[in-house]
Amino acid sequence: MKESIPVKDKFLLTINEASEYFNIGQKNMRRIAEDHFDSFALMHGNRILIIRSRCEEYIISSLKTEEGGKSL
Repeated sequence: MKESIPVKDKFLLTINEASEYFNIGQKNMRRIAEDHFDSFALMHGNRILIIRSRCEEYIISSLKTEEGGKSL
């Protein structure tokens, strides 16, 4: 039987896993990924995969920008 790796330990996430992990809707997560193929998303065949650590950095930096540079 194959053991499941926890999402927090995975390097690459599917749209479904990323939307659950980041608490973002699947449609919104897909749009964000499509807009950021150069930074944290990639295509593997017909599947979009998210590089979890880079996406975390992007979300944190975008929150800092919205807050005017204040850290969380």
